[in-house]
Amino acid sequence: MPRPKRKADDGSAAAPAAAAPTAKRATRSSRATKETANAVASKTHRPSTSAPAQTSKKLAKEKKADSPTTPVSNTSKKMVKPGALEGPPATATGKAMGGRTPRKQKPNNITSDPRGSTVSGVELPPVGKNKGKEAKEDSEEEVDPHEPSYWLMKAEPESRIEKGKDVKFSIDDLKNATEPEAWDGVRNAVARNNMRQMMEGDMAFFYHSNCKVPGIVGTMEIVREHSVDESAFDPGHPYFDEKSTRDKPKWCVVHVEFRRKFPQMATLKDLQRFAKPNGILENMQVLKLSRLSVSKVTKTEWDFIMSLLETDEGAAAAAHQPQMNS
Repeated sequence: MPRPKRKADDGSAAAPAAAAPTAKRATRSSRATKETANAVASKTHRPSTSAPAQTSKKLAKEKKADSPTTPVSNTSKKMVKPGALEGPPATATGKAMGGRTPRKQKPNNITSDPRGSTVSGVELPPVGKNKGKEAKEDSEEEVDPHEPSYWLMKAEPESRIEKGKDVKFSIDDLKNATEPEAWDGVRNAVARNNMRQMMEGDMAFFYHSNCKVPGIVGTMEIVREHSVDESAFDPGHPYFDEKSTRDKPKWCVVHVEFRRKFPQMATLKDLQRFAKPNGILENMQVLKLSRLSVSKVTKTEWDFIMSLLETDEGAAAAAHQPQMNS
């Protein structure tokens, strides 16, 4: 009987032994693959070396947030030291104060600054080239309540016909008046406002205007304060104003009386000689506003003009002539 074949002879029994190295190689290959994958993964997902620094900075910011520092605003990330915010809030809505709206304060004594700004409760001195000039004007505007105010009022001494009527009125006409004369026909707002300021006992220069030789010819006194100018309601009057009604009158008169006629007049050219820079009549209103029929006169100006008319004109002129820079 033939002997059965051994399993080892046909290779069936030896196959497992031969397959073992292959399995080991497969295991090594898979292990290498896993190591390669892990290496790639470690490179891809390697934690940042700056993470600890970022974490420490974040913790530092949180610690600073817990400290008693004061932020500039809720939206700002910058921090400042305590006590650094000593001024007013950065915004008017109170956001700089942690969302609280500051209490509104009423302005006290808002004063205009000559330089164009406004300052609360502070009067700034004038600046620039006009400093001395403004100070001079301020000093001249100080009025003694016991002293009269002074004015200059113009009238036309030569005949001129308006609406069939002669508007002529001279110092001689005032002198010949038997009762106080109503100074009517003023149709300029500035002149009217000056008349409204006049008080009984004030004095005024009588000025001849719109003539060959204009100038100051005499004085008169205000004997009755302002009242309604009736001539403005008369359609036949040369100075009729249809916009002035009895319900709302626009114009006024004052009543004056003659006091003096000068033997010689102070002409317009005489006055202009002393109206140069630093001259005593530099700021005289009638010389600055030549068409103004009723103007203010300071006491200094009044006294100087009276000195020209009452004393030797040459001596007075030499005493008050402005000095020229050499």
